[in-house]
Amino acid sequence: MKIDILTLFPEMITPVLESSIIKRAITKGLVNINVINFRKYSKLNNNQVDDTSFGGGAGMVLMCDPIFSCIDEIRTPESKVILMTPSGKVFKEKMALDLSKEKHLIIICGHYEGVDERILSIVDYEISIGDYVLTGGELASLVLCDSIIRLIPGVISEESLDSESFSDNLLDYPVYTKPQVYRGMEVPEVLLSGDHAKIDEWRHEQRIKKTQEKRPDLLK
Repeated sequence: MKIDILTLFPEMITPVLESSIIKRAITKGLVNINVINFRKYSKLNNNQVDDTSFGGGAGMVLMCDPIFSCIDEIRTPESKVILMTPSGKVFKEKMALDLSKEKHLIIICGHYEGVDERILSIVDYEISIGDYVLTGGELASLVLCDSIIRLIPGVISEESLDSESFSDNLLDYPVYTKPQVYRGMEVPEVLLSGDHAKIDEWRHEQRIKKTQEKRPDLLK
């Protein structure tokens, strides 16, 4: 998979790409990520990429031409263009799985008061990571990338993916490690039994219980 991230603040993004699972995926050649400062596509003398809104209003609006010009250069028939925006469809695990199967994603990080509405004409998906507002789309784009990349075959083990939260509208089961007893809190006996059938049954029951208690909306 190839991912191009269009941003005015590449320094917010590149450090995250150099650590943990994303770095390993890049090193393995499973994903290629390019961070593009679309300011360089501005045709104005001062490299301006934003301007005031027609009709008045607070804040600056990202202009069409730098973003259109950038996407014209990098887009292919296999590309899907994503705009990170509070008004987009709320990101879910199913969407992450679908996007992980794409060959090329172009992610536009909005900023300031938003983007010129005409930019939506070249966007395939408008995505939000939640009902709140960030100063820009950079952090949201990283959430998107992390969620998608880990689902690419070979990035992490299939066993880890099979029973994790949201894979089937259930939260993940409780997990424990050594020591067996800590400050009076003991590891459930069934996990020490060596009976894998009973362990699997207990874990499934715990997933349902945990979801009922913490996210009952997922069971509707």
